[in-house]
Amino acid sequence: MKSTWVSMVIGALLASGASAQPAAERVLPPDVHPVSLTRLPPLTRDDLDEAGKAIYDGIVKDGPAPRTGPVALSLYSPPIAKVFDELNTYLRSNGVLSRRHTEVAILVATWEIAQQYEYTAHEQAALDFGAPQAVIDTIKFDREPVGLSEEETLIIRLGRAIMRDHRVEPALYAEAERLFGRRGIVEMVTVMGDYVMVGMIMTTIDQQLPEDRPARLPPR
Repeated sequence: MKSTWVSMVIGALLASGASAQPAAERVLPPDVHPVSLTRLPPLTRDDLDEAGKAIYDGIVKDGPAPRTGPVALSLYSPPIAKVFDELNTYLRSNGVLSRRHTEVAILVATWEIAQQYEYTAHEQAALDFGAPQAVIDTIKFDREPVGLSEEETLIIRLGRAIMRDHRVEPALYAEAERLFGRRGIVEMVTVMGDYVMVGMIMTTIDQQLPEDRPARLPPR
């Protein structure tokens, strides 16, 4: 009995020791900066000219200096950063699409270009704005849209038609116009294009996820 108890104690101590081992250090690609997590080194306000500083101040305001993501990369070209910021602010806050449908459109677009950083940033936002888990899973696991709302079914089908078939059939277009109107179609596709455009830059500079942000886009 005593030897059994001693064995149990030793086993518990060994297990505890194993669990206390430090986590393996993250290894970034050799050309990726450890702060920006991209191939571009961090940009500071002082790196910009006066016009660039004015744009920086208008976007960042009193917030912390951006280190990763769209703002950080776009500020390498302040006029582009300004346009990106204005377009993104309008589409997400003032456009005719609901926030829920905007986020679903973002997920469709970022899935199609396999942009991990953008997809991961927006999956929870889509859920927070009311998108059902079934919608997320349909996009995430490339399933046929079955049993979803007609609006979200349309967003998924339209995004896939544009980015896979490079063609929108007349019947699909007519359905999109019925559900979202002409302005809604233009803004929905612009949302998708906005995130594809930024995602292309992120892919080029190899934007990595912050260590505390688990990847949500599954490997293919």
